Amino acid sequence: MISGKDKGKKAKVLRAFPKENKIVVEGVNVVTKHSRPRRAGEKGQIMHIAMPINVSNVMVVCSKCEKPTRVGYEVLPNKTKVRICKKCKSQLD
Repeated sequence: MISGKDKGKKAKVLRAFPKENKIVVEGVNVVTKHSRPRRAGEKGQIMHIAMPINVSNVMVVCSKCEKPTRVGYEVLPNKTKVRICKKCKSQLD
């Protein structure tokens, strides 16, 4: 996370919504939802749910240099395109 109330956290992306330009990140932007009991004898509960955030608020963390980085692309000799770290130039995939 690079902005917001969870700035500085590192976590895994759980779901992506490309059309809405949003992602759900584990343990980030967690809201509390109260549910009422629906049947007799059932108890109400408090649930903590991770809500979607905008993609512009997160960055990829390079596995080699362990820093948040922008993503670059490089074409290999066999004409495959790979993602690279803009800071240390290593492959991200």
